[in-house]
Amino acid sequence: MHMQKSIFLGTLLALLAAAPAGAQVTVDVSKITCEQYLLARVATPEKIAIWLSGYFNGRRSNTVVDVKRLEDSEKRLTENCRNNYGKTVLQAAEEIAPK
Repeated sequence: MHMQKSIFLGTLLALLAAAPAGAQVTVDVSKITCEQYLLARVATPEKIAIWLSGYFNGRRSNTVVDVKRLEDSEKRLTENCRNNYGKTVLQAAEEIAPK
């Protein structure tokens, strides 16, 4: 019985040691540059575009997700960032956001 407990505990400790730590990361989107966005240095461009969509839709109290519009916005944001490498991604998104 003692040996089974030792094997179980050893296996459990090995599994816990091998598991990724799951670091908590926070990002200030207002500081992400277009360069970082395009090179996926902070997060994938898709994730940033989805967050930005929620941000702008939240400002307009719009709770509807238009998937096609989201895809189009991501493409327009990417193009705007390619032409404005030094801007922040938030500035680039504000330029293409519907008013």
